[in-house]
Amino acid sequence: MLNRTHLIDTSESAGRSSSEKDSTPGVIAALRDATAERHELLHEIMPLSVDSVALRDYLAHLAILRDWLEPLDAWLQTFNDGPQSPALPASMNRLALIDADLANASVSPRDLAGIDEIASAGRARRWSGPQSAAYRWGVCYVIEGSQLGGAVLYARLKERLAPHPLGYLDAGRDTLGPRWRAFTRAIAAEVQTPVSIDEACRGAADAFDRLIELAQRPAGAACTSLA
Repeated sequence: MLNRTHLIDTSESAGRSSSEKDSTPGVIAALRDATAERHELLHEIMPLSVDSVALRDYLAHLAILRDWLEPLDAWLQTFNDGPQSPALPASMNRLALIDADLANASVSPRDLAGIDEIASAGRARRWSGPQSAAYRWGVCYVIEGSQLGGAVLYARLKERLAPHPLGYLDAGRDTLGPRWRAFTRAIAAEVQTPVSIDEACRGAADAFDRLIELAQRPAGAACTSLA
């Protein structure tokens, strides 16, 4: 199982030292505890958790992420405070990276079989959740953390899945650690009260639950928005 590489990694892959772990901000520790079981479940059910990963598995992985991210991104873009503050680093255009990988010239119709054949069915539903900044910080905790394992996965899969460029995994590999640390500093500064921490945990749990729901769909229903 790829040596238990964390496919959705919100804590361990950012290169924290032991001293950093000892001083983990309260909200980050709470978020980690609130989502630990969901985190482990995703390691078992996402397509890249199989023993022998093929390009089809990578594309199915991307399709699930796309269905998850599209409504979240649309919802988050309606805000300009909290994690959407202009003062914070701009969000990554993950949907564009996913679309580029799905449309790469190395992808054959056979690779996409069972992924894009139901493109017209079950379009990604709108996301509706509390509008508080704390809740959105929790949602963004999961989104930002979802790419932390990408560098490790890229190193392990780049030769096996060549000539596909694995652009989604490759994107920003050298800056993901610093980006994550900047994010955790920002959320620690903004989410400090017990009420706001609980709200952030709710946002993270909701984001994880939706991703789990998508990952548990029957095989062949991995993508609903590739038309």
